[in-house]
Amino acid sequence: MSDFIEKRKFPRVEVSVPLRYKKLYGTTYLSSGTLTKNISEGGIRFSTDKFISLACRLLLELRLPSVPRSIKAISKVAWIKRLPSGNVYEVGNQFLAMTKEDDKIISDYLENIANLAKA
Repeated sequence: MSDFIEKRKFPRVEVSVPLRYKKLYGTTYLSSGTLTKNISEGGIRFSTDKFISLACRLLLELRLPSVPRSIKAISKVAWIKRLPSGNVYEVGNQFLAMTKEDDKIISDYLENIANLAKA
């Protein structure tokens, strides 16, 4: 029997979608070819070859399938972990701010994926 208690408020969905990110107050994108590992209504996880400090604020741009424009969000790095294979890090981000429209698009997208999984 496991004593693990899930503390996440939102379930995560394993999905790879294109992601660009930059430091909120930076001028250039740190990544132009990253893919997400998973997404929830509360945050996102992705891999990168760059170390990003904890609590760093990022501007994220997601490209969801069938959405004609980028979804933008401000996030905070909640955790970062170096993977054993080379200089690759996994980064967990908590969404801090996005438009209501973008929030609804993410919510609808995740709901559609969940419904497809049930079918």
